[in-house]
Amino acid sequence: MSFLFGVVRPLFHVALAVSVQQQGASDPAPIVRRMAAMAALAAQEYRVGVSEGRIVAPPEVEEALLFLKEARRTAQQLPPEWNRRSGEALDEIIRLVGTTQEPDSVSERVRRLNRRLSQEFGVDLDEIPSAAPTLAAGARVYQDNCAGCHGMLGGGDGPEAQGLDPAPANLTDWDALRDRSPLDYYRRVTLGVAGTAMPAFETRLSLHDRWAVAAYVTRLRLPPPGGNEASALRSFPTSARMSDIEILAALGIDGAAPSPEDLARVATVRDLPLDQADPHAVRAVVNLVRARTDSALALAVSGEPEAARALAFDAYLAFEGVERTLRARDPSLAGRLETTFATFRGRIGGALPAELEAIRTELVTGLDQGERELTTALSPFNLFLQSLVILLREGLEAILIIGALIAFLLKTGAQERRRDVHIGVGAALVASVLTAVALETIFQISRAYQEMLEGFTMLAAMAVLFYVSYWLLSKMEAARWNRFVKGKVQEAVAGGSALALPSVAFLAVYREGFETVLFYKALVVSAGTGAQTLMPVLGGIATGALALAAVYIAINRYGVRIPLKPFFGITSAFLLYMAFVFAGKGIVELQDSGLIGATIVSWAPRLPTLGMYPTVESLMLQALLVLLVFGAVGWTFVLEPRLSRATTPARAALARAIEDRPAPVPADIDLLRSLDRMDADLAAVRAELVRIRDRITAGSPAPPR
Repeated sequence: MSFLFGVVRPLFHVALAVSVQQQGASDPAPIVRRMAAMAALAAQEYRVGVSEGRIVAPPEVEEALLFLKEARRTAQQLPPEWNRRSGEALDEIIRLVGTTQEPDSVSERVRRLNRRLSQEFGVDLDEIPSAAPTLAAGARVYQDNCAGCHGMLGGGDGPEAQGLDPAPANLTDWDALRDRSPLDYYRRVTLGVAGTAMPAFETRLSLHDRWAVAAYVTRLRLPPPGGNEASALRSFPTSARMSDIEILAALGIDGAAPSPEDLARVATVRDLPLDQADPHAVRAVVNLVRARTDSALALAVSGEPEAARALAFDAYLAFEGVERTLRARDPSLAGRLETTFATFRGRIGGALPAELEAIRTELVTGLDQGERELTTALSPFNLFLQSLVILLREGLEAILIIGALIAFLLKTGAQERRRDVHIGVGAALVASVLTAVALETIFQISRAYQEMLEGFTMLAAMAVLFYVSYWLLSKMEAARWNRFVKGKVQEAVAGGSALALPSVAFLAVYREGFETVLFYKALVVSAGTGAQTLMPVLGGIATGALALAAVYIAINRYGVRIPLKPFFGITSAFLLYMAFVFAGKGIVELQDSGLIGATIVSWAPRLPTLGMYPTVESLMLQALLVLLVFGAVGWTFVLEPRLSRATTPARAALARAIEDRPAPVPADIDLLRSLDRMDADLAAVRAELVRIRDRITAGSPAPPR
């Protein structure tokens, strides 16, 4: 079986000769690589065409001879001595092929020739990159250069495949391609295939692009990744040289009849990194799919089923522009969308408009989710800034309260009780870490409910962010903040209990710690996982921690005062922005999980940076949040000050009346009880004295007159 598809041999020879002349003989490395690659491809094709001394696939043997003859012609570009020596070696290999010798003998002669070429010229024959190319790069090169003949999915059914002989290969046929490695594909992409329509891309594509499409094509015949793999095989220079059969053997699996799970493990080895999809390109593709789907629905409703089906198929072809990348991130969603596309096309002409509208709504909902999957990642700076603000806001409040506690202790001469404050702070930090571990554990053990948990986490973060922002707004005035801190300090110190100070310190720090854990989890969930997310977040945490340490030292050693009003105002606005984003994203996560429905509205904007999506449910919650924010701002800065001014004279008069009233003697219950007992005792003493007096009076003689 021929690997790709046919074209006339002279065109191949001319293209190759032009390429050689462009490289020039001054640098033998490209010529050596080309010749070695041709010889290696010839050995591989010969192995496919010959078995047990018999030719079982004549086209493959013919293809092997074509590769060897082209290698022989290419050798003429080498220095005379090596032209002669390599020519003799290639002539011997051609003789072995012509006499149908064992494939192992041919492969050994080719390896020997290539080893000598590499050693003599000091050339790396294969130029395998140290890092794997990205999936998106491979998909882009494939769609631009290969999909016309091989088809969007690699099935060999592209629009340009009609009439080609041999026909384009089915790149999804694992049984036929199990012995192909990415290196084999790279060589074919670089050199083309003699006797077919496969051109040489050596001068048309960069080295990176050739490796990207070679690695991408290798994945087309495999299922989605799954299972474990040997870490050593994940090295691209290692796996690029290995066929699927060789990878199965390295994993200890019999390659004769591998199961789907076995092939999923091979796919894990072959898996390519995902570079960040271009949000603008993704949105352009998804918008095109939506537009074509809507047009197809309109045609179907108006009684033009054939035109509607054609437009629905065009919508599916447009979706293929992002389907591969989406399948790598969320295979189940990609599969559901493909099924829905097929259902939509199949029901056109045979379903009522209401049914088609329902299918269209399901399709658009899935497209919205796919768009979020591919475009919701925040910029690194945005992630860094949000991470920094979270820690600064939460940490600074705790520092201010703890600093006030310690300052009060120092002023009252109770320095020895600072240890109680430190105990409370330490316990709160430990509790915050345990809270983070518990939250992450819940996410890990409940993967089946991941989207639901993420949605509830973001909604909880939204509620707490709104409360914290309102609390900050209410404490913007220095007098209010001072009253709040003074109340906390007096509550702790006046209690007299040994646990009072540690408890206040613990609650002050743990409240901030709990909020911090919740906010960071919501931030990571909304931005997606991976190094591109975690590194800016960790950078914000580290920067915030250093800034808090500097603030703590400045306040406690040098008496620096923080300008509370601008600080609280700016951080409140930023936290409200985050609450707005979490509100929208939290709802759509719950919609993705199926917990709540999604009502799509075409007029609504789609702004992932603001967490805005065209669903009634998410927009209603965000609108409610905006109303609450306006209400909180109006109460804090308009209504409450007016009420305060209106009641100030009455409060002042009451205060003066209280001051003018004689100060009551402080009542003490124990003292009153003691006085009562003293009165009773005095009464008893008086009675006894009267009795004694009467007795004395009765027994004494009358006084002389």
